[in-house]
Parts: sequence; C-alpha cells; structure tokens
Amino acid sequence: MTKKIVILPGDGIGPEIVAEAVKVLEAADNKFKLGLKFEEDLIGGAAIDQHGVPLANSTLEKCKAADAVLMGSVGGPKWDKLDAGIRPEKGLLKIRYEMGLFANLRPAILYPQLADASSLKPEIVAGLDILIVRELTGGIYFGEPRGIRLLENGERQGYNTYVYAEHEIERIGRIAFEMARKRGKKVCSVDKSNVLEVTVLWREIMQSLAKDYPDVELSHMYVDNAAMQLVRAPKQFDVIVTGNMFGDILSDTAAMLTGSIGMLPSASLSKDGCGLYEPVHGSAPDIAGQGIANPLATILSASMMLRYSLNETEAAHAIEVAVGKVLDKGLRSADIYSDGSTKVSTAEMGAAVVEALEAL
Repeated sequence: MTKKIVILPGDGIGPEIVAEAVKVLEAADNKFKLGLKFEEDLIGGAAIDQHGVPLANSTLEKCKAADAVLMGSVGGPKWDKLDAGIRPEKGLLKIRYEMGLFANLRPAILYPQLADASSLKPEIVAGLDILIVRELTGGIYFGEPRGIRLLENGERQGYNTYVYAEHEIERIGRIAFEMARKRGKKVCSVDKSNVLEVTVLWREIMQSLAKDYPDVELSHMYVDNAAMQLVRAPKQFDVIVTGNMFGDILSDTAAMLTGSIGMLPSASLSKDGCGLYEPVHGSAPDIAGQGIANPLATILSASMMLRYSLNETEAAHAIEVAVGKVLDKGLRSADIYSDGSTKVSTAEMGAAVVEALEAL
C-alpha cells in the first residue's frame, strides 16, 4: 500500500538537511519495501516568496491528505520585517493548528559517542534518555485576545492570553502517561501553579488522570525548578509533560544536554496518528548553503515518522542503528566535531547513513 509523504524543505538549511533525510527514506523504502511516495511543496519564507503567504491552502490540503509530513525549518532575516501576520513562523503555527497536531514529542537522547560534546560533565549526562511531551496547539501561543493596544495615557501595551481547556490538558496528559508506560513509567508534569491559575487547572487534571495509570509514577515541578533540574540532574526525568510555552523552552534546554540541538528530532501528532516531523533546531540562515549543517536530527525525525505515523518500526529502528554506526566511525558534522573525529559535510553525513543502512 502506498504511503504518501509531503516534503516541506522550508528555509535556510532546511532544503539541505531534508534532502539527506529523503535519501535515507528512499534507502529504507528500497530495503524494506515500504511503498513511500513523496510530494514536495513550500512553507515559510519560500512559500511567501512564491504565494505571498507562509502556507498556501493548497499545500495545507496536500498535508491533510497525506500519511505524514516531513519538514525542515522556517524563517530567516529576509522576512523579519514583514507584518507579523504573514511571517514564516505563521505557516508553522497554521499547519499545527489546522492539522490538529496537539502532541509534540521531543526526545533528548545522548548517543554515547557524543558524551564529550555535551556542555555538562559526561557522568551527569551519560545514558540520558528524556522524552518531553509538549502541548502544541493551545496555551499562550494561540490564546485570544492578543495584540498591541494603545492605552488612554498614550502608552502602548502588548498582551497575550494564556488559556487551556480541560480537554486540551487531558488529551496531552494521556499521551504522556501512555508514552511513560512504554519507557521508565515516570511522568513529571511541569507547571507554574503557584502563580498561574491556568496551571492550577493543569495540575488538577494531571492528578485526576494519574488514577487511570496506577503503574506510572506522577510528580509535579514548577517550570523554573525544572529548568534548573535539567542542568543539575537531568537523568532524574523520564517523561516530562507541559504546556506550549514551557515545553518550547525546556525542550531546547534539554537539546543542549545531548551535545548539539542538531541531533534532536521531533514529532507532532494528531489524534488519528498523522504527524508532522521536523528537527528541533531552526533554519540557521547564517550557515545556509555552506554544506556544514547537521542532517541527523532530520534523519532521526524521519525515523520517528516511520515509527509513529507509518507503523514501520523495523525500518525506523534500522535508521537509528545506522546513525549510531556512523557516529561509531567518528564521523561528525561541524556542530559535534571534536579532536580525533572526522569532520564531514551535510551530504557526506547523509551518504554515510545511507551506506550504513544498506549494509545492515
């Protein structure tokens, strides 16, 4: 059966890293007979240049009809002065919202070969394996009203609304508990319930859900303490579940524990399993076109796509094993390079993963 995948390379280094991930997927397709069919389209600044909007309706409809979407990254200084309503990032927010991609899974796994690349001591991060489950379509990024208004005294005031409904909290909570059941059976819910009423409700819902998962240990932590604990003792965490804004910040913090944000994939899932897969990092316009970007986060995002949306767990595992073998050989992109390793380009890294995958 054919599995339709929409490819959205995006901006900056997006086209470079996505191209390597597609090569890996093609190799997996040939090896495991997956029946993958690719269709490429535009998002972000590239879509603005072509269509005048960061996500054309025709592109959105293609994505909704697909089995999964693989994306690079969006944004760059070229579009920074545009009106906020049509900035590249709006395309990403729109596709998340319109496709109902409420559950963002961001694993922070330290490959043993990269223990020295972390900014923390190896003994603190060795064996690190955290999954951050971030609510993605609610909270302060989507809450209304929002804007910049003029006060009576002539001063401008910016305002946003932080809001969550019970069903939004419950559905992301269930994802976290279900994921924890397959891992270390621990969920840490991160909030700021000492000062934010919306997270008082968040904590109440999580406590209520815990009754349905007696085999999973639930704990709570304020977001400021969670940020500190991620740096102090990150291996205490198994699954972290939190809202949109807190998850955005904490997942990037966790990313650097692994040595480079260029190593971290992510999945954004809807209730029916369709997903958008993308690297955690941004478009890095300062290095775009130089062939030095790390494609491994995007390649690992493709692996997550095979596992979560296409149910091709054997192929997904094979890609992950291939990445490990490439790192065993000492091949490193610029962001994870250290003395004694071999620096390779974006394309060389992708080719090495393809070679390792085909050899399995």
